[in-house]
Amino acid sequence: MPQPYVLLSAAVSLDGYLDDTGPERLLLSGPDDFDRVDEVRAASDAILVGAGTLRTDNPRLLVNSPERRAARLAAGLPEYPLKVTVTASGDLDPTARFWHTGGEKVVYTTDEGAERLRALALPADVVSVGRDLRWRSVLDHLGNVRGVRRLMVEGGGQVHTQLLREGLADELQLAVAPLFVGQPDAPRMFGNGAYPGGPTSRLRLLETRPVGDVVLIRYAPTVPGTGGLPSAADRHWLDLACDLAAQCPPSRTAFSVGAVIVAADGTELARAHSREGDDPVVHAEEAALAKLDPADPRLATATVYSSLEPCARRSSRPSSPCARLILDAGVRRVVTAWREPDTFVVGADGNALLAAEGAEVVVLPEYEPRATAPNSHLLTR
Repeated sequence: MPQPYVLLSAAVSLDGYLDDTGPERLLLSGPDDFDRVDEVRAASDAILVGAGTLRTDNPRLLVNSPERRAARLAAGLPEYPLKVTVTASGDLDPTARFWHTGGEKVVYTTDEGAERLRALALPADVVSVGRDLRWRSVLDHLGNVRGVRRLMVEGGGQVHTQLLREGLADELQLAVAPLFVGQPDAPRMFGNGAYPGGPTSRLRLLETRPVGDVVLIRYAPTVPGTGGLPSAADRHWLDLACDLAAQCPPSRTAFSVGAVIVAADGTELARAHSREGDDPVVHAEEAALAKLDPADPRLATATVYSSLEPCARRSSRPSSPCARLILDAGVRRVVTAWREPDTFVVGADGNALLAAEGAEVVVLPEYEPRATAPNSHLLTR
């Protein structure tokens, strides 16, 4: 099963702080935004905070609206989302409100931390992910074992920073408050260090709107993953490729495929779909590559997203299979959703050709239904 959709949520000051250094929690939002957050919680399968936030804020992480809780129950969901925390050490207060309010709870920890936590007899499922606390292992368990599809992360700054740096955050929701903190020792939303794509990469703006006296800003990362590890942005770009496949003119003799080429900093270089323009036999990857200068240096570190495995053989242009065009362009990373069936070419293993010549191929099978949808008439022949 796929990892959850990871939404990072926080209220920040104009100068990027989550709180001040005072003994009481600085309330950056107002009633309107608190209600918005409650709505987002109600739409989530799980809510996660780090151990630091658990210690300093002692949150309950509840859905406060009775109407929203009733709607969850009517939809066959638990009254409250699963509550999740992570700790490497296992040093948590068993009297915290987190453990004694709401519904089910789970804490992810290390082998050493698990021993400590189980001795506390907490009312929670204690899950060790090994000697070290790894976010991909946490998300895999939430998706595969807990069935979590939408995970809301409410802090703190260290957790937000780690998930964003590892390319695991699908969305950022920032409520920007009209005030300044200005205290260098106060906690910030994000820490210093290297982020995917470097300082030139830009996130994709999803929405801005006022909520009371704060402004909600929603962003999505765009930077592709590296090697065989998929990033959250990989899912976005492959989703776009599947959208493009649905735009193909119908055919009974060729698949409908969409393709997007994305630079290492998250810049979209080109997009295309099968039978685009006046060419009735052009393939999606072929059409996208044709829009670029073959000497573009960004191709060497780019990723090609294709809703269907790039072809290794084709009848329309036997000398120009898409896997070969990708390799000749210098691209060495391909993300796809669906292996090519034997409908038109038997044993057309484009992924094997790419891998044999040094390209990294990532298959995200959870997108196969999206990729096959515009081709259903071919698969039932």
